[in-house]
Amino acid sequence: MRASKTTISAAPQSSFRNASGKPVLIAGPCSAESETQVVETANLLCKMQNVNIFKAGIWKSRTRPNSFEGVGAAGLPWLQKVKQQTGMRLAIDVANAQQAEDALHHDVDILCLNGRVTVNPYAVQEIAEVLRGTNTAVLITNPVYPDLDLWIGALERLSHAGLTDLGAIHRGFSGEDKELLYRNQPKWEVMLQLREALPELPILCDASHIAGKRSLLYPVGQRALDLGVDGLLLESHVNPAAALSSPQQQLMPQELDLLLNALKTRVKLTETTELVEQLDALQKEVETLDQQLMELLLHRNAVTNQMSSFGLGSTSAATLLGKRHTKLTSLLHGLGQKRNSLDGNEPASAVA
Repeated sequence: MRASKTTISAAPQSSFRNASGKPVLIAGPCSAESETQVVETANLLCKMQNVNIFKAGIWKSRTRPNSFEGVGAAGLPWLQKVKQQTGMRLAIDVANAQQAEDALHHDVDILCLNGRVTVNPYAVQEIAEVLRGTNTAVLITNPVYPDLDLWIGALERLSHAGLTDLGAIHRGFSGEDKELLYRNQPKWEVMLQLREALPELPILCDASHIAGKRSLLYPVGQRALDLGVDGLLLESHVNPAAALSSPQQQLMPQELDLLLNALKTRVKLTETTELVEQLDALQKEVETLDQQLMELLLHRNAVTNQMSSFGLGSTSAATLLGKRHTKLTSLLHGLGQKRNSLDGNEPASAVA
């Protein structure tokens, strides 16, 4: 049940809203992999239009072990060097109180709580206690699934700890509809509901994690700007092909500059713009079909139970219907594999 009143105290001068009205731009590699990679990327990005916040992943929250989980605290001095050489502000994701403390000790300006942290009120509260009494800027990413109360609740916990330089990141939501090409389903309506609930709160869009691939960065970024977001997060790496995480959604700094120019001048990349519009329409249609399918399955289950209650014949109705269910499940699985093969897509990971 949603609280009857939200209480967020927003700073009059926010790190996440430009007085000029231009979008705040945060850029950097998905993961900090080496000092050379971080510094080279930052030195190129700092020369670009309005990119003055550098973000790199130090700790990487992974669904399963044995994958690259970031270099950890060893990478924080690399970011300090970036700040010294370029003057850019620093932003990193933190997932617990210890990471927040380590970040503060290394002059990180902006802490970001990812979607897996937002769903854990205990972790959010512990981070809030570490930050109490500081003027640290904090961005709260939407939960991995669309729960507006969890998103608002995380913001309230930081606000109640005395933090006022707050913002939200719309990063999209994990879902099963991977055939619709997005890495994370945008569900723009949830972002708009947050704006309605907290109109004074800056909202940024992580276009890279919604798009999941370079070809969708322009239309996703443009859609976000059209909806009035205060800024964008875009991932950039000096050599995306060699990146240890999310290579398919990162741009070289030179490519990022071209993208920013296209967004600034509102150049219409017709094919990708139309694709995103079609995807949004298809997403709504899939949600409607899912609801109808669920109702049919519930009705089918009721009929099955009624038939099995008679217990007639050598083969029970329940056994016969069970075989049909197995056949239907196998058929649907086969169709899913065929679609993935035709599309050339591999299953995308959840919100990371």
